[in-house]
Amino acid sequence: MCDKSIKELVDHYIHVSFSVNKIAEGMIKEEIGSDLTNDQHYTLRYINKVGTCTSSELAEVFDVKKSAITAIITRLWEKGFIQRTRDEDDRRLVYLALTDKGNEMFQKTEERIQSLVESFITQFDQDEIVQFLKTYDKLNDILAERKSRVE
Repeated sequence: MCDKSIKELVDHYIHVSFSVNKIAEGMIKEEIGSDLTNDQHYTLRYINKVGTCTSSELAEVFDVKKSAITAIITRLWEKGFIQRTRDEDDRRLVYLALTDKGNEMFQKTEERIQSLVESFITQFDQDEIVQFLKTYDKLNDILAERKSRVE
């Protein structure tokens, strides 16, 4: 490929990536409502998936500083969405889990997000969806590999 077409492809990728992320985050925020931030919802989603975890695990998974996770966890705890349980053998370890209220909030917001995503993903045929996800997974793998080499 010539340099000009690579530049055009890069510009196109940056434009589309920015636009899709901005629009999607806004749409997801609308579905979540004012009860949660997107980061709080993603945190509830992760805890729902794994059952219990620590704030250190969340910081690693979301690739943020522990202080950022602490702020999210504190707000979720204040809202009654998560519970903190200290490890009996090592009091420094605190396990996080969803409360019934947190699980209810997660399920409610998750249903709305699933419905939102379904409303536009069904505009593609099965082959397009499969190919898109394969390509997106490949991009994710490339980015993750590159990030791990930098660290």
